Order: sequence, then C-alpha cells, then structure tokens
Amino acid sequence: MELPQDVIADVRRRLHRVVGQVQGVERMLDEGRECRDVVTQLSAATKALEQAGFRLVAAGLTYCLEHPEDAEADGYPLDVVQKMFMKLA
Repeated sequence: MELPQDVIADVRRRLHRVVGQVQGVERMLDEGRECRDVVTQLSAATKALEQAGFRLVAAGLTYCLEHPEDAEADGYPLDVVQKMFMKLA
C-alpha cells in the first residue's frame, strides 16, 4: 500500500515533534527537573507517537475501504489493518 504524500508529511512532522520532546526529557533529567514535569513531557511524547500511528492506520483504513481488492492484493485486507489499529489502541 502506497501512502499519500500528505500522510507521510504529517507523520514526519509528528515524529520530528517526538524527537524534540524526547530530547527535552533528556535535558530535563540532566537538569534535575521535577518528576511531574518529566512525566508530563513523556506523556506528550507518547501521545505524539500514538497520533502518528493512528494517522498511518487511518490512511490504511481509508485505502482498504476505497480500494478493497487492491488492498487485499497488497497484503492489507481490512482485518489486517484492524489488527494494526488494535495494536495502537
């Protein structure tokens, strides 16, 4: 399944955000910041990763619904994409 360029761009933006957040966590640890602040930043990074995954799965579901035969031929029948979704949920 080929992902649309807008989906790829969106996921890349989200991943870049995660990188910045993880680097921020490392700095916070080096600086001896409060635990609650570090956990808040970790939570934000986790949420951003989840959103990147959901964006990919949403694109896959859309593809499966719009092109069921092609999706099946590409190895992405609807049940496989649903399992991908459940891994993130």
